[in-house]
Amino acid sequence: MYIFTKEKYCEKTFINTEEIEELLENTKFPDSEKIRNILRKSLNKEKLSPIEVATLLNANSRELWEEIFDAARKLKEKIYGNRIVLFAPLYIGNECVNDCEYCGFRVSNKKVVRQTLTIEKLKEEIKALVNKGHKRLIVVYGEHPKYSPEFIAKTIDVIYNTKYGNGEIRRVNVNAAPQTIEGYKIIKEVGIGTFQIFQETYHIPTYKKVHPRGPKSNFAWRLYGLDRAMLAGIDDVGIGALFGLYDWKFEVMGLIYHTIHLEERFGVGPHTISFPRIEPAVGTPIAERPPYQVNDEDFKKIVAVLRLAVPYTGLILTAREPVEIRREVLKLGVSQIDAGSSIGVGSYSDKDPELIKKSQFILGDTRTLDEVIYELLQENYIPSFCTACYRAGRTGEHFMEFAIPGFVKRFCTPNALFTLNEYLNDYASEKTYEIGKKVIQKEIEKLSGKQKEAVISGLDKINKGERDVRF
Repeated sequence: MYIFTKEKYCEKTFINTEEIEELLENTKFPDSEKIRNILRKSLNKEKLSPIEVATLLNANSRELWEEIFDAARKLKEKIYGNRIVLFAPLYIGNECVNDCEYCGFRVSNKKVVRQTLTIEKLKEEIKALVNKGHKRLIVVYGEHPKYSPEFIAKTIDVIYNTKYGNGEIRRVNVNAAPQTIEGYKIIKEVGIGTFQIFQETYHIPTYKKVHPRGPKSNFAWRLYGLDRAMLAGIDDVGIGALFGLYDWKFEVMGLIYHTIHLEERFGVGPHTISFPRIEPAVGTPIAERPPYQVNDEDFKKIVAVLRLAVPYTGLILTAREPVEIRREVLKLGVSQIDAGSSIGVGSYSDKDPELIKKSQFILGDTRTLDEVIYELLQENYIPSFCTACYRAGRTGEHFMEFAIPGFVKRFCTPNALFTLNEYLNDYASEKTYEIGKKVIQKEIEKLSGKQKEAVISGLDKINKGERDVRF
């Protein structure tokens, strides 16, 4: 039975701490053949069971981890091809009533300057983002009474209706506090993309310790937040954990259990999984010295195992990470990254250096969108701003109908080329334009038949001035 009020909430959840700990203990020191059998299953595009995920996490030799990394690369290519979806975060406000020990926004942090964007300032931020070439956003809100479902819906409506030159925002994903079912319905009405809630840590004792007060201190209310979103009709949801609060292997298992729960209850799992590491934040000592700091090698393992465990789920790598590690883990199964990001409230249109005091944490990758796109093109990726599936209704269970037979590559590569061509014609630097057009031509040569004809026709329409061409 599921109870959906904050005052009364079932203590028993689908996160079975003892079971997870037993699985991790009982799968220690797995033999090589067992690991390789699991990899073969994953490369056949089959989801892995919790015991199989635990077994991979416990691989204990450099040789086996290299095989795991190689399998993750191959699986990503099989399902997603060489495209990378791009987005930007937009912080609407940093008021918050929670006191999460690791977060710069926590209510007790007196070093943070509080601000909420006015409608006019929001429009300025959108114009600044669109002027760089962005088409996809994740909007972020603190947890505060002023950020009601009505307020969230209003800001998203403003974003969709703020056009600038040839550009516009075509998909708005949301990272906000868990809502009631009625609250989610209000937000859904404005046509959001993914609703994202990070549990932060799935280890209940740790959760209680780092969330001492505020609505977020209720583990179960947050854990079932996406259940309520699904019940409200939002079938595109994203989960995540903040790595560094507790043992990384346990958190990966928590993400897998959350995925299985959503699949069993609603027939479809999360659209995306995020795996950020704790980064330094103004006035936040625990962020400087995370209790379970994850090193770069273990971070690579997290990404590879998640890719192998849930083949059709998008993996999001954020600009929290430094450039060097972003380059490495991109190859291990990541399908989405943010670029040209700024996380101070109002910081896209206002370059005041003091805006860092309005930030939740400090970014590791501060390159411009064009710099990131140029590097992706150099590495033979297709940078994509595609929103076609979302606006064609290919979301949730319907998306999986297309994804599982391998249609992601078939649909997404043409649409990625269309949005890349838009970017090149409208926003790119000269060097990015030149390499981008070469990459498009190389991708065209891989196509054949009617698909090739349709792609050439669509690209020609864009070159003649048409925008928002979809395959």
